[in-house]
Amino acid sequence: MTGTEVEGVDPGALEVARSILGPLAVTGAPLGALTTYRVGGPAAVLAVVSGIKDLGTVARAHQASGLDVLPVGRGSNLLVADRGYAGIAVMLDPAPNAFGSVTFDGTQVRAGGATPLPTLARRSADASLTGFEWAVGVPGSAGGAARMNAGGHGSDMAHCVTAVTVARLAARTGRAGDVKTERVVVADLGYGYRRSELGATDMVLAVELSLRHGDRVASTEAIRAIVRWRREHQPGGQNAGSVFTNPPGLGPESSAGRLVEAAGMKGVRRGTAEVSEKHANFIQADPGGSADDVDHLIRDVRDAVQEHSGVCLTTEIRRIGFAREPRQGSQPQQEA
Repeated sequence: MTGTEVEGVDPGALEVARSILGPLAVTGAPLGALTTYRVGGPAAVLAVVSGIKDLGTVARAHQASGLDVLPVGRGSNLLVADRGYAGIAVMLDPAPNAFGSVTFDGTQVRAGGATPLPTLARRSADASLTGFEWAVGVPGSAGGAARMNAGGHGSDMAHCVTAVTVARLAARTGRAGDVKTERVVVADLGYGYRRSELGATDMVLAVELSLRHGDRVASTEAIRAIVRWRREHQPGGQNAGSVFTNPPGLGPESSAGRLVEAAGMKGVRRGTAEVSEKHANFIQADPGGSADDVDHLIRDVRDAVQEHSGVCLTTEIRRIGFAREPRQGSQPQQEA
């Protein structure tokens, strides 16, 4: 849709949220444009927070207005419907004095939740630490990656994270303006394949990693090799990386991309969206295109794979603002 209005927003609830958020509130912000798909509609309200006090204000606005709240990282696994998001989208300020700081203490690393994962991978390599080179190819934030257990190239966040600091935006503290924060150790995160047990309104403010001493030159070359591999094997442009998770227990010969290709869907187009010719588990959006076209194509691909192979794929990306639809199997929990 065009414009800054979002369908289905209660005007009274919106006014309550705006009055509480004050200068934090940006009404009708182009949420879709903030994702790596770069298509889709606005958020009813967007708040960029710089500290715990701001998060408390967001929590109070959420509780008083009844509007849903959506933690947003760098938008690398979000697809926002053309109709927009009828709630409060929350982003962490990536400034170093807010949620973008990185500190090293031996092999221990602490990164603000808004730190870009590629930046964290390169800074860790520069500090002669190894074990995080794989993350240079993941375009999300440290907090988002920790929340959904992002991974690639044979590793994932579960191999590196020791603890996260989380803001529970929906938890009531008993004191107006407060937000509950909690340090959660890795054993309590419930990590699985591209999922954790963090709640939908839990926002990861900081991530603690345990890496290993390494060689800066070797790590830098490993990072370069990963970047080269991704350029050769994965498409650029407007996408959110892998659309579907690889089905468990089927082996690499039955990866999601291979199943999509076997179903004859590689290169198939739906309006302004297309299954990539370079990698069948990527769906590209045209510049100025429609998020709804992308969503329709995702469902077309899933139906074709189920009909061809009997496998029901589940999405790795998170759909925001779309009507719910029945899905077989369990859906991995994603971060925005």
